[in-house]
Amino acid sequence: VSTQSTWVTNGTLFMVDLAGSERMDKVLRPIQNRVQATVVKETQSINKSLASLGDVIEALVAKQSHVPYRNSKLTYLLQNALGGGAKVLMIVNVTPTPDCIQETQCSLSFASRVSRIQLGEAKKHTSYMQR
Repeated sequence: VSTQSTWVTNGTLFMVDLAGSERMDKVLRPIQNRVQATVVKETQSINKSLASLGDVIEALVAKQSHVPYRNSKLTYLLQNALGGGAKVLMIVNVTPTPDCIQETQCSLSFASRVSRIQLGEAKKHTSYMQR
């Protein structure tokens, strides 16, 4: 091997804040009417992405031949990470306050579904590069 060449390890890091499952009634309570439409649209988009991610997770757990990665931008972007050969870590942030119990239960249920996925062993991605 020449001193002008080397092995390079490649990787990608995705950091996604899923923002939690938003309840429409809770979101609308403190909002004025003029910004309400924007917040409703954003909340619906968050919930659609989480539902699509849930569909992908269910397909992976069931080892289905078709996994619906294209149902949302989130799942499409995470396809390489969720499809195997990668390390995936999910952090769930919950609160013990009584007024957030429904969101906490929803988040923990979602995390339980995620934990059932078997992606296999992470693979090291290296390439040979000449200088």
